[in-house]
Parts: sequence; structure tokens; C-alpha cells
Amino acid sequence: MQVSLQKEKCMNEIPLSRIIQIDDPTQYKFHAARWNKSDQPLDVYATDKDEWHSWNTWKGSKDEFSREYIFSLIDFYHESYIWLFGGVYRVLERGVANDNSYKIKELPEFSPYVGRLKIKLPKLPRGRAFYLESHFNQMEVSEILKQSYSGEQFPGYENINHPFSTLKVIFRQSKPDWRAALENIKGVYVITDKSNGKAYVGSAYGDSGIWSRWSYYIDTGHGWTKELAQIIDSQGPEYAENNFTFSLLEYRPMKTDDKFIIDRESYWKEVFLSRGKFGYNEN
Repeated sequence: MQVSLQKEKCMNEIPLSRIIQIDDPTQYKFHAARWNKSDQPLDVYATDKDEWHSWNTWKGSKDEFSREYIFSLIDFYHESYIWLFGGVYRVLERGVANDNSYKIKELPEFSPYVGRLKIKLPKLPRGRAFYLESHFNQMEVSEILKQSYSGEQFPGYENINHPFSTLKVIFRQSKPDWRAALENIKGVYVITDKSNGKAYVGSAYGDSGIWSRWSYYIDTGHGWTKELAQIIDSQGPEYAENNFTFSLLEYRPMKTDDKFIIDRESYWKEVFLSRGKFGYNEN
């Protein structure tokens, strides 16, 4: 039985080299695009392809992409050890734009797989630039998406536990699956500050669905709530993007009486002890 299971596992593993053929990996540097303490490259790719292109042009003082070609992967941070294929580029010039940038050109023969090919790769050390030959044979095909990645799919009401940065991409794109699910429900939600564990419990009622209410947070960082506005005013809008996580506690049809929603909001404030030192609710 053990031999059979091992054989089945091996059959399911498809080396990336069967899909992406690289004649000489020693001519390539591998760009492992990861969170830069400000932005997730996966969110950048989904939002602005030109900005993603610029992530591959940054040279700095180290000349990390010191070979003729750049093989780019984007950290698919929703899943462990999974990367999204970001393209292959040829370095045309070095040291442009005050010596801090490369001039590059994307190789069109690989373009059909950009944003669609998900790749499994064992844990990498820190850094963004590696020799491709040291990692290429470890790369396996995880999945080929039908369309280029454009943001996370709606996971179901009970599974919303998403950072501000991810929701920003979803709301800026007005993703149809998320919007359809959230704009016609009332409910109670919690915003958690991961820097200190404090919670803010809020609700959407009246004519405002969850989609409409959360849109205000995406636009302002604080949703025009006094308690969170004080934080954003002192720390800057990037504080919300770096620290706030949204979860949906309860969802109800739009016909639900507003008083019921308000009462449930009060209940959850007691559960989270969000009034006082454990949270951001003042009342």
C-alpha cells in the first residue's frame, strides 16, 4: 500500500520544465517577488500590470539581476509554498534612471502562462534574487488558471478573514462575485488590529449593505468612525493597510429589522470586550 501511494504521488507531480522550457538556466536570475513591507506583489499584479512590470526593473546598488534574463515568480501568499508565474524578461540595459533601474523586455513566448500558472516551490531563504539553476528543478506545476489572476475569489460568508490590502484590490476592481454577495446583506463585522489584538465591532443596516459600508473603509482607512479615524490621522493611511483585518460575524437579509442588527452588534461588542482597553469601540 505504501509503495502504491508513493507511486501515485509521483505521478501527480508535474515538473515545471514540462511547461516552461529553459535551455540554459545559468543565463537567468530568479526573481522571488515577496512582500516589501508595504505591498504584496500579488495584489500589485492584480491591480496594475504596469506597476508589476516596474517591480522587475528595480536595480538599486546591488545589480541583483546580473544575468541576461529575469525569471519572475510572485508570492501567492494565500497558499503556502505557491507562486504565480510573473513572466520572463530580457535585460536590455543596466543603470538607467539614475543608475537605479533596468530596461527590460518581456519574452512573448512565455506570456500565455503569465498570471495563470501556479507553481509549487519549497521554502526559500530570504532575498529576492537567486540563481535559477539552483531552484528550477524543484519547481512543480500546482495549477493552471483559466484566466489571468485578478484577485481572490469570494470564499463564502463564514470564511471572510481578510487583510485590508487584499480587500482593497477586491473593492477597487469591484469584483462581481464579492459585490454580489455583500451588497444585499446587512450584518455585523469585526476589524482586528493585528499589531495589538484590539477589535472594532461595527454593523451595516438601513439601506447600506456590507459592500457599501466596507467601501468607506477602503476609501478612507477608517470608514468615518471616530475611534479608527484618530488612529489613521496619527499613524497615516498605511496603518490600516498594514494592520487591519476584516471578518464577518453575522449576515442577514436586507429585510431584517435594523433594531435586530443593532442589538446583535451590541452583543458582539460584549463578546470581544471591544469597549475599553481591549478594543476601539467607545459605546
